[in-house]
Amino acid sequence: MNIGIVCYPTFGGSGVVATELGKALAAKNYNVHFISYSQPARLDFFNPNVFFHEVSIYKYPLFEYVPYETILASKIVDIVKQNKIDILHVHYAIPHASAALMAKNILEEQGIHVPIVTTLHGTDITLVGKDPTFEPVVSYSINHSDAVTAVSESLKRDTLNNFHIQKDIHVIPNFIDFSRFTKQKKEHFKKAIAPLNEKILVHTSNFRKVKRVEDVVKVFALIADKIPSKLLLIGDGPERTNIELLCRETGVCDRITFLGKQEQIEEILSVCDLFLLTSETESFGLAALEAMACEVPVISTNTGGIPEVNVEGITGFLSDVGDIESMAKNALYILSDDSILKTFKSNALKQAQSFHIDKILPMYEEVYKNLMKQS
Repeated sequence: MNIGIVCYPTFGGSGVVATELGKALAAKNYNVHFISYSQPARLDFFNPNVFFHEVSIYKYPLFEYVPYETILASKIVDIVKQNKIDILHVHYAIPHASAALMAKNILEEQGIHVPIVTTLHGTDITLVGKDPTFEPVVSYSINHSDAVTAVSESLKRDTLNNFHIQKDIHVIPNFIDFSRFTKQKKEHFKKAIAPLNEKILVHTSNFRKVKRVEDVVKVFALIADKIPSKLLLIGDGPERTNIELLCRETGVCDRITFLGKQEQIEEILSVCDLFLLTSETESFGLAALEAMACEVPVISTNTGGIPEVNVEGITGFLSDVGDIESMAKNALYILSDDSILKTFKSNALKQAQSFHIDKILPMYEEVYKNLMKQS
């Protein structure tokens, strides 16, 4: 089967899931064709079953903004025809699903039928999609896709509540590839970060306002006041400057390390004791799941799909958005007793194993096979 995957190439959750899914499909001898404006961040290896097709973006004097959706649709048409694509799997409603539908209509007129699977990931529904100017396009794109999946029950509810949807939405959660995300022995690395055996906390995101990284710093400041600890901030984005200023204001700069964007994040997670996730909204919480796979318990908000991943009192704790004191209190409970910390680490791994890619991949394969039967 030849599968086309349209995704964003960035470090964000949708791009990561799309890339990891494609890699897993290629390992099962599917031919996977990635279509994006640059090579996906995690498409960092050679596999004879994986192909990348760059969507070239040209500037036109007539347009203030490049019409990416039109360029993408044209590229999809070309890739489907030249590579005999059987299934087109698009990740993110805007603009990928609408561009795919445009391409599908063009191909239908040429006697070529290609089913479209649309996977909803989060901000395409919970933030961007809520803009009333996008609602007709999002609803149309979802309703006219041949199959629709969402990464959590929470995201499915949000989609049904905010759009006029007649299409069935299948919940297929995000997943973990344990051949990569597993606790590694990195004692030398841990010693370099925490030479006095301090507890190591970690946060990773794209540093956008919705991630509320300032809350991570505030929670850490309360923790660092009680126990020796260090904080690793992985990622980058528009809020970084503000976060750096906050670090100085709270007086904890010497205990916080900004690591920027990292490829081998599992190596860093392997030396950490606690993951902080303070987001205003998360459709799933993939970053938390990756941490749990590396035996790192989670202190998080209780928004969106996070409670479907982080189990209250078992793998970590959940608090209301912005409740800094509650998060710090829960973190101190876990970190102050090594036996409690050990139990939470074990529970985190066990919970993560329920999202093993070997359990999730067949769900997507079933969707593909059902569509192929209908074609």
